[in-house]
Amino acid sequence: MRHSGKMNTLPIGELEKMGLNRYEAVIVASRQARMLNLLRLKKMEEMELNPDVEIDSRKITMLALKDLLDGKVKFQRPDSI
Repeated sequence: MRHSGKMNTLPIGELEKMGLNRYEAVIVASRQARMLNLLRLKKMEEMELNPDVEIDSRKITMLALKDLLDGKVKFQRPDSI
C-alpha cells in the first residue's frame, strides 16, 4: 500500500456548524474510536475461526472523525453547573 504523503485534515468549520468546538470533537471522536477499535478486535478474534472475515484497514481515528462529521455519532453535552 502506498502512502500519498498527504495528511488528512479536519474541517473545523464543519464542527462549528454541528455546534462542537475542536476540543469537544476530540473527546467525542475518541469515544467513537474506542468503540470502533473494540469492534475491530472482535473481528480479529473471529478471523481465527473464519479467515474470510474482512477487517477495514483504515485508521480508527480517521474513521471516528468521519463518523462524527457524517452525523453518525450522537453526543450530548452535560447540563451546565
